[in-house]
Amino acid sequence: MTDYHHALWFGSFVTPTADPPQAPVELALRSERAGLDLVSFQDHPYQSAFQDTWTLMSYVAARTERIRISGNVLSLPLRPPAVLARAAASLDRLTGGRVELGIGAGAFWDGIAAMGGRRLEPAQAVQALEEAVRVIRGMWATDEPGPLRIDGAFHTVAGAKRGPTPAHRIPIRVGAYKPRMLRLTGRVADGWLPSLDYLPDGPASLDAMNEQIDEAASAAGREPAAVTRTLNLRGRFTTGTGGGLLEGTAGDWAEQIADLALRYGVSGFILASDAPADLDLFGHEVAPRARELVQSERAA
Repeated sequence: MTDYHHALWFGSFVTPTADPPQAPVELALRSERAGLDLVSFQDHPYQSAFQDTWTLMSYVAARTERIRISGNVLSLPLRPPAVLARAAASLDRLTGGRVELGIGAGAFWDGIAAMGGRRLEPAQAVQALEEAVRVIRGMWATDEPGPLRIDGAFHTVAGAKRGPTPAHRIPIRVGAYKPRMLRLTGRVADGWLPSLDYLPDGPASLDAMNEQIDEAASAAGREPAAVTRTLNLRGRFTTGTGGGLLEGTAGDWAEQIADLALRYGVSGFILASDAPADLDLFGHEVAPRARELVQSERAA
């Protein structure tokens, strides 16, 4: 197995509810106070009960000081990549390098089509996402000569001026589950961002899925370890132990997360919860204990 060996980081996954509008902002502030490294938001522009994710991210960026900010994951069929690249670079500069990108090929195609997006077949959606990554990175590549020109099947850029330059190298993580998307992740992404709930066989799926990413990365001339592995998590904190995966005390959670890090190379753990008490436990108790366990095991 590849030795990914990245330092652990922890984040939150917040619902961008519109009612009350300040609720996700308060959860972002709570995440920062809890010591979490990142706050992320769902992106479903066709969902009328949600606030627009990019607008919310910008507002949260202005209200916070340290925490990193990301979509989880941004819906590319409704976010033109050249425009998204400028928006991400601009917000990254304004925040001093706190923006990260989680992107997806698209889901809920009825909703996407209702909002004016193009309905794509699975293979088309994969190709469109790969083209979008080229566009985004090309717009950020201000050290390259001339305007950006990309003539893709789904995304075309006909001489756009590059820039602005992000404040740091913004990582692009891809939400992926099926073989074509996993191979794409290995070829072009900085990270893989699935949800544990959606893995077909739970954590046991990670070995085979990691292998597909690793093989594609190697075939593209990349180091597999350069593609970081992140998991969205959902569970329940209890006062008793023995409740199963991510059901138990903060200590149980820390042990299980340490096992996921050591066994499967996961380095980013994002808790999907809108409960302030959960975010507090995750940041103040789970994260430091999991880091200690992993560091101790790696040092042994």
